[in-house]
Order: sequence, then structure tokens, then C-alpha cells
Amino acid sequence: MLQDYRFSHRLRVRYSEIDGQKIVFNAHYSTYIDIATTEYFRTILDDQMLSLAQSRTFDPVLKKITLEFSKPAKLDDFLDIHCRIFKIGTTSFQLQHTITRGEEILVKAEVVQVNYNTESSQAIPIPEEIKQRITRYEKFPTQ
Repeated sequence: MLQDYRFSHRLRVRYSEIDGQKIVFNAHYSTYIDIATTEYFRTILDDQMLSLAQSRTFDPVLKKITLEFSKPAKLDDFLDIHCRIFKIGTTSFQLQHTITRGEEILVKAEVVQVNYNTESSQAIPIPEEIKQRITRYEKFPTQ
């Protein structure tokens, strides 16, 4: 399963992220996923990521996230947040994330993001060039 991912981002659990049970508070996993998604796009878009958002060309926002918890992370754990896009539509795309500690799978997530124009407050099409970059990076079969 992890072999399906070409990208992962590593982070360490900080003290402020644990709760009274001394495990990572559940909402922080969404933050970890957001961080990994940002780094994923940094990898694909290089230095264009911010300018594409500022020009309202490509500025994805979260529409839906589903988390499935298996095991908790704890203070000082190193976590790898694996991230991949597996489906691209006209205005949205779907991602899968798997958070691991070493070989242990802690959390699985499915995410839907929509390319959004903040000025018009509407979903807008994902530019073809960006779709092509994702397709090349993920090595999707060509149609």
C-alpha cells in the first residue's frame, strides 16, 4: 500500500499536540495532512505555488476529509505523512493520506479539495498544465 505513494513528509510530534491521554489530539491529524498536502504541491509546483494562489489560478480549499484512526501517536514520535492524488476532476481532486510511525499505520485519510477563487467565492476549473504536472508526478496512465 505505501508503495503507491511517491511523496511523504516527516514531522515530529510536539508537546502542544498531545492531550490529557498523552496521545496526539485527533484534530492535529488534519493539520498534519494539510502540512503534507502543502509540501506535496511545493514539490509539484516548485516556486509557482504562491503566485498561482495570488493570481487566483490554483488555490485549493478543503471540501471534505475522512479520518480513520488505528493507533495513536505520542510525544516525540516521528511521523511520515504519505500523500497522493488519485483522482482529478474538473474543479476538484481527491487525495489519500496514510500517517505512519515507522512501518505502523496510524491513520488513513481521504480528502477532497476544490480549486477555489476567493474573489468570486466559487469553484473554478483546475488549469490543464497543473493537471498534467500531477499526472506526470503520479505517473497516471495516459488516456
